[in-house]
Amino acid sequence: MQNRIQEIKEKAMALIDQAQSPEKIQEARVRFLGKKGELTALLKGMKDVDPEMRPKVGAWVNEARAEIEKRMEQAGEQMKAELLKKRLEAEKIDVTLPAKRPEHGHLHPNEIALREVERIFTGLGYEVVSGPEVEYDEYNFEKLNIPKGHPARDEQDTFYINSNIVLRTQTSSVQARIMEQGKLPIRIISPGRVFRSDAVDATHSPSFHQIEGLLIDKKSSFADLKGTLEIFAKELFGEDTKTKFRPHHFPFTEPSAEMDVSCFKCGGKGCRFCKGEGWIEILGCGMVHPHVLEMCGLDPKQYTGFAFGVGLERIALLKYEIDDMRLLYENDLRFLEQF
Repeated sequence: MQNRIQEIKEKAMALIDQAQSPEKIQEARVRFLGKKGELTALLKGMKDVDPEMRPKVGAWVNEARAEIEKRMEQAGEQMKAELLKKRLEAEKIDVTLPAKRPEHGHLHPNEIALREVERIFTGLGYEVVSGPEVEYDEYNFEKLNIPKGHPARDEQDTFYINSNIVLRTQTSSVQARIMEQGKLPIRIISPGRVFRSDAVDATHSPSFHQIEGLLIDKKSSFADLKGTLEIFAKELFGEDTKTKFRPHHFPFTEPSAEMDVSCFKCGGKGCRFCKGEGWIEILGCGMVHPHVLEMCGLDPKQYTGFAFGVGLERIALLKYEIDDMRLLYENDLRFLEQF
């Protein structure tokens, strides 16, 4: 019996010494010391041992168990130390290496264009103001000479929250709010997001940005409007840029006009960029309608003014020669990193 116990102990020791992982040590524990292990089986068979030999056999088995458990504990500690050493070597940081250079972001094309426009107009004495995107019908339509029943109120073009509240379709609502305050003279631009029920394509989106300008003062004229916008065009597109005004209609201005700029790619000769016309439509403008002044609490006999509006995305598309508006919103780094 003693030889059998010694044989089991030697097999257990050999298996423990060969173990390469904690899992292998656990396998050895189960094989020799578990409920169905080889040493445990000897204890269960004590009933077949001569009564006089039972104390000795029990002592031999317990001594073998203690030695096996001690060897397992030593092997486990050694294995943990080796694993820790390997992990520390694999995860060590070489502090002498140069640090990774952080990636710096940059401005979106829309923001670049917006800051350029703001720079031009603040240089002319204008103030940048903002207003709510969810707007009252009164400011978005009524005070801008767009009464109920006007086509601009069509539900196909406007997002209605209820009969009195809309998602603003233009930042002209900010102009109405500023005029209502009565702090004259007024020289402002009002950039911001607007909403219209348009299908998404290369030149349309249900959400886009506008920059609208307003000047209210005594003796302001259409000549002042033309001079202001000419300076704006030359600053934005280059000193050689020419401007052209075409009659148009807007409910909140009278007279009204659309302004074109000479193509900055071909100098007005005609090319693919301007579709062979030599001119590019850029914005709408006009003298503030007397009725709008009255509804905002101003006397049209004392004060006149002009207003203009341009799409921010249109400026970005033209200035950076982008042919699809959707590229501005898709967050594709391959596109955005070009700016």
